[in-house]
Amino acid sequence: MRSGGEAVLASGTDPELPWSTILAFSVANLPAAAMGIAVYVFLPAFFSGRLGVAMSVVGGVWMGVRLFDIPVDVVLALLMDRTRTRLGRYRFWLVLSAPALMIPLWRLFTAPYGFSAGYLTVWLFALYLGMSMNSLAVSAWGATLATRYHERSRLFGVLSAMGVLGSLSVTLIPVLGKTLGGLNADQALGWFVIALAPLSVAVAAPLTPEPLGSLRKTEGLGGLNGFWAVFRRPELLRLFLAQVALSLGPGWMSALYMFFFTRAWRFTEAQASFLLSLYVIAAAPGAMAAAALARRIGKHRSLIAATTGFSLGLLSIFVVPKGNVAAAAPAVAWAGFTAASFGLMIQAMLADVGDVLRLEHGQERTSLVYALNGLATKLAGALSIGLTFPLLQRLGFDPTDGATNSPAALDHLTVAFIAGPIVFVMLGGVCVLGWRLDAERQAEVRAALRERALDAP
Repeated sequence: MRSGGEAVLASGTDPELPWSTILAFSVANLPAAAMGIAVYVFLPAFFSGRLGVAMSVVGGVWMGVRLFDIPVDVVLALLMDRTRTRLGRYRFWLVLSAPALMIPLWRLFTAPYGFSAGYLTVWLFALYLGMSMNSLAVSAWGATLATRYHERSRLFGVLSAMGVLGSLSVTLIPVLGKTLGGLNADQALGWFVIALAPLSVAVAAPLTPEPLGSLRKTEGLGGLNGFWAVFRRPELLRLFLAQVALSLGPGWMSALYMFFFTRAWRFTEAQASFLLSLYVIAAAPGAMAAAALARRIGKHRSLIAATTGFSLGLLSIFVVPKGNVAAAAPAVAWAGFTAASFGLMIQAMLADVGDVLRLEHGQERTSLVYALNGLATKLAGALSIGLTFPLLQRLGFDPTDGATNSPAALDHLTVAFIAGPIVFVMLGGVCVLGWRLDAERQAEVRAALRERALDAP
């Protein structure tokens, strides 16, 4: 007897994914986006500002946990691809991610005053583990849910747009926190994200089908052998390098953002924050536009167009009058609009590579494919701070509040802010030049998978 996934593959065509399913599934991306703001922006300041923990302790533990966390995605992926439960493969891990997120979030946002480095290490690592479970399950499930070439662009585009909604919702919580049951802003933010995790899973998990098929068993591809068999493929190496570059470019810009806009470009912190919100908001229509463009010219060409447009738009900052919000707004919004394409196109292209690996190996490798993508993102995140801050120091920039920097130091800051993202983003586009896994080739792979399903035991 064939599973539901095998029946679909054997039917001769891949069914079109209805919008109701796409929207229900995209809700699963809300917690990851919300925690991206809560964990990276608010938690460190909460620990040092309100709970009296030394900045050196927070910074040291954060860096150590992040480095130790890098291989976790690979281990989770190897487990995830071998999972067989009544709930399914990815649905099981998505459901499991809800308590895995809620418990450490609760322990961190209700941490005692002056807590120890050990306390932070344990619960921060637990939180990153839950985040990895959630993001891997969503990405891999999305890749198997949308099987058509262009449909994957649409699905990951909606996921990105839903992520923008999650990010914006978190930014509003501190403003409303004082009215929510007497909680302070940080506690209100914590409880909001804690509640969001199970609610999003409760919507996405029961309303989203999960196609699963059992293909042949290929010996010798378990554990690290399976990891290297996947990683050494030229397509994945290219997408790995592209993801590093395309994450490092915006990450570089984020690391220098407040310094550049408040010191070199003479905006107030409030104005700089407003412009940052425009960057985030513009990502929603940018994601949908990128998906639409990919349907016309292909995913890799859409990505190349986005990297080129991002770089050209960033150059326009040179002609923006300093301190003029109205003049800066279009440039910042354009950067957010075009940058939205980076992650979603890579994810959609990885789904196509996952089909090729499944056909060749006879085993599910989708989780491992996205784990490698997670490694690239984490590596870029570490490099964005590790490269930019020492560079600013070497260029003579003083980040101390109230410090007076020379015109030369501010010019160096400006060049660093603009040149770094352009270099890395353009390198990311170069990585997918000549990409051959297009719509025609992907259709051939899917046809072969359908034929393979007919012969599956």
